[in-house]
Amino acid sequence: MRATSKVFYSIATYLFVSLIVYILGVTFVKDDGYLYGPEWVGIVGMLLSIVLCLMLGGYLHFTDNRSDVLPEDWEEAETEDSAGILGFFSPSSIWPLAMTGSIALLGLGVIFLYYWLIALGAACLIAACTGLSLQYGLPKEKH
Repeated sequence: MRATSKVFYSIATYLFVSLIVYILGVTFVKDDGYLYGPEWVGIVGMLLSIVLCLMLGGYLHFTDNRSDVLPEDWEEAETEDSAGILGFFSPSSIWPLAMTGSIALLGLGVIFLYYWLIALGAACLIAACTGLSLQYGLPKEKH
């Protein structure tokens, strides 16, 4: 069993202990004056969280057995062993800033429900995403 599956099994164990404390707390602590008994929405939500963590832990447990030793499972690994190729980042691109501004416009339009600002922000976001995607794909100017 590797580190990834142990993490999800540990989270499921913590959630199970929290569920027991939650059930005891909402069932036997009568501090609201009128409502007695368990609170089913919280109990079902925590049970589903436990099941989700167990499912993810089981999946990672079964798939980790079929793969090689990962750098985080190897005790003598260095930080550089798990660092992969990060990709190419343009040093002087204006498009991430343009995307940030257009997302801000779009967000302000949604917050204040200005349809014209939503349309303007969406158009600017489409233009900025297109510019970022085609930044190095367009041919150079010949003048």
